[in-house]
Amino acid sequence: MQMSGRNVNVNSVFYAEAYHPVQAGSIDGTDILPHDNAVYRAFLCSSAGLYDPLGDPKLIGDPYCTLFVGHLSHLTTEQSLRKALSKYGRVKDLRLVRHIVTGASRGYAFVEYETEREMQRAYKEAHHSFIDDSEVIVDYNRQQLMPGWIPRRLGGGLGGKKESGQLRFGGRERPFRAPLRSIPYDDLERLGIPPPPEGRYMSRYQVPSPPRRKRSSVDREEGIHKRSMERGANMRKSSPVEKEERSHKRSMDPEDHSFKRSSVETEHHRNRSSVDRAERSHKRTSRDRDDRSHKRHKSHRHERSTSHDHY
Repeated sequence: MQMSGRNVNVNSVFYAEAYHPVQAGSIDGTDILPHDNAVYRAFLCSSAGLYDPLGDPKLIGDPYCTLFVGHLSHLTTEQSLRKALSKYGRVKDLRLVRHIVTGASRGYAFVEYETEREMQRAYKEAHHSFIDDSEVIVDYNRQQLMPGWIPRRLGGGLGGKKESGQLRFGGRERPFRAPLRSIPYDDLERLGIPPPPEGRYMSRYQVPSPPRRKRSSVDREEGIHKRSMERGANMRKSSPVEKEERSHKRSMDPEDHSFKRSSVETEHHRNRSSVDRAERSHKRTSRDRDDRSHKRHKSHRHERSTSHDHY
């Protein structure tokens, strides 16, 4: 047993990276017992593996490009929702969830964007925006991307109303609070509940990052190969006539001519300098040779005159 939060700000929060029904029912992520029947039902469903998050035939597109949009007005239609969310990127597909009998909107939708970058932008900017006078919440597609996910209809989820007493924590809208009591690490480990992340708390003003696609070395190699193939295809698309026109244009380009002239002048100057250096070296060598010859001749004359005086 250890005390956590002694040096942690009470306003610090953390978010669930994997879903556990018992933890989701706790305000600080340290509960080990379900406090309502819905949590208990979700825990049994999770333990028995009765829910398949990928078994929904209505799932749309790439989960890494898909957003969950909740708290929608019942007056919102597919057209008005698409128009409101198109300001963040290109909407590829959209599914407004409706009642199976009445056809009325259930107040939430799944929106797929063309790229992951556009989804990330909508995830950051569309949260708490207004659509048809209703303040919406935006989250990533937890059904497919969050391990262990159990939906609200089975007692899980991350929503709930205070009046019903079935609040769920750990999500973007209602994160876990920093724990201020003893953390039962042994019990949490026995139940498979991840303990609070020591030293990795955030403030409520920080935006939690959604899961990002993991790119393997094979994907990177395929991307490099694809780009090289595209470059080769673009080069092959250029006909001989186009290549000749580009060559002619470069030859007619005045800047290119000036560059060529400067290159020729530089080369000429370099050759001229080398010739001048060779001539100066040759003259210096000849002058040194003449000086040495003159000195020898003078010395020889002096020796002859000296020997004549001696005899």
